Amino acid sequence: MTTITAPEEQHVLEQVPTQLYIGGEWRDGSKGTIPVEDPATRETLVEVADASVADAKAALDAAIEAGPAWAQHPPRERGEILRRAFDAIIERQDELALLMTLEMGKPVKESKAEIVYGAEFLRWFSEQAVRIDGRYATTPNGQGRLLTMKQPVGPCLLITPWNFPLAMGTRKVGPAIAAGCTMVVKPAQQTPLTMLMLTKILEEAGLPKGVLNLITASSASETTGPLIADPRLRKLSFTGSTEVGKKLMEQASQNLLRLSMELGGNAPFIVFEDADLDEAVQGAVIAKMRNIGEACTAANRFHVAESVSGEFAEKLAERLGSMKVGRGTEPDVEVGPLIDGNQREKVAHLVEDAVDRGARVLVGGHSRDGAGYFYDPTVLSDVPDDAEVLREEIFGPVAPVKGFRSEDEAIAAANNTEFGLVAYVYTRDVKRALRVVERLQTGMVGLNQGIVSNPAAPFGGVKQSGFGREGGPEGIEEYLALKYVAVSL
Repeated sequence: MTTITAPEEQHVLEQVPTQLYIGGEWRDGSKGTIPVEDPATRETLVEVADASVADAKAALDAAIEAGPAWAQHPPRERGEILRRAFDAIIERQDELALLMTLEMGKPVKESKAEIVYGAEFLRWFSEQAVRIDGRYATTPNGQGRLLTMKQPVGPCLLITPWNFPLAMGTRKVGPAIAAGCTMVVKPAQQTPLTMLMLTKILEEAGLPKGVLNLITASSASETTGPLIADPRLRKLSFTGSTEVGKKLMEQASQNLLRLSMELGGNAPFIVFEDADLDEAVQGAVIAKMRNIGEACTAANRFHVAESVSGEFAEKLAERLGSMKVGRGTEPDVEVGPLIDGNQREKVAHLVEDAVDRGARVLVGGHSRDGAGYFYDPTVLSDVPDDAEVLREEIFGPVAPVKGFRSEDEAIAAANNTEFGLVAYVYTRDVKRALRVVERLQTGMVGLNQGIVSNPAAPFGGVKQSGFGREGGPEGIEEYLALKYVAVSL
């Protein structure tokens, strides 16, 4: 990778619309603007519109008005709009990756991988738009017919997080468009620029006015609360913390909204004694360090068979210790900054708590001096059961390693959490693999691989990691309502 220059960065930032997008028009926010910070330098990149409650209501009004026509829009053309947007994103992946790195911090190489991954949701759902079907059957007594049909659920509110600025949007926007739903999108305050560019790309791809409306705001609760309370809204899709998800569910219960909740995680990474240790370490690096560890799917705790736990921890420490830390635009950087000071303080606290309780630091364990929110990649061994790092979602480059003595002990430790999003298992024993996978209380499992996300697969969790699925054939069902018609003959 060559060094990215300041003029290149400025050129990319100049392409981004910074206003609200309501009813097919770009407009200023009623409350002024909010700064978007580069987490590697703490400098303001640009300022974007700050929406008021009135702006949010105008966005929902536009979605309501566009709803009937969009629901009747030919499925093939809905799919073609998504396909044109996919093509545009792939064509512009370099500049979009740079934009993502500037606002979120991850290395450009990782940002480009997300751009391609996120775009694939648009291609996948472009193909699903024409596969919305129903059922025709004879009643058991033969005297009538059963007819079922699937229709758009209606206006949606889509709330996306800061950690995957494109993919968290495309896997909500894609199925909503394919199903014939209109929407209001609220991206995270920290990383709105990529979503603004996606909106612009969809506009250029021919998405009709009012189908997608985007608001950026300094107060999420102030702007989204009135929308959730509006009886015209029919669905809420949220990706974020379990704590916030519960509050949104309470609000949504008043109008019995359809919900999709992709919430917190605490992913166990289990390594049995028969595993290929080098492959397990490589998978651990991917599962832990992807997105600087700021992912709900990130491996949060490493349960390793005692006979190999020491060797595994040393190998992992060697690999993480060799990773170059720096601004994501710099050559060969593998680890960027955390998103903000609060997140770095949380990571530092979890490490300090573990060390105070007896854990050993094999590598890292410190914040870095300087302007950005950098924290060294860290491996902890001999982590005690009462350490907070085993219970809390870390969302940072810290890997706690803990040994186990039996298969049952490993499974019990893995399931000892309120969360259930994803787990990772490394073993060469097929029978053991099936036993363990069936007993893990998670919505997804990575078997001998450190990544599970795929647009063709249903992404989602159980327990307090939420419900609903994004991606796969199941993803579009979240945006469809089933209607049954009893036919008399």
